[in-house]
Amino acid sequence: MKTGYFPFIDLQATGRNIVRLRKERNLSVKDIQNYFGFEEPQAIYKWQWGQTLPSVDNLFALSYLLNVPIQDILVAKEESQMSCGSNILLAIVSIGSLILSCCLINKELFSL
Repeated sequence: MKTGYFPFIDLQATGRNIVRLRKERNLSVKDIQNYFGFEEPQAIYKWQWGQTLPSVDNLFALSYLLNVPIQDILVAKEESQMSCGSNILLAIVSIGSLILSCCLINKELFSL
């Protein structure tokens, strides 16, 4: 176990990875849009451009569609790429979004 290291998701590299995986499976953005039932493709483009990450639910569904584990979609930042100050906020936002999604999933599961 690495001490003093906290992994961060590289949004741009993850976006490029989503594009690569999509193209390898001959899927268009429209195909993914239809799969998710989105009226517009903007969310998918934001994922691909590295502006946002899919919610936990959407990440799970995307992994199913692409037939890969979630960890094969997400790309971690290299330690050498990370500067503490510039990535702390990004990590907090990314992790906060994932935690919020997990809480919402748990709330739905336990309210059944």
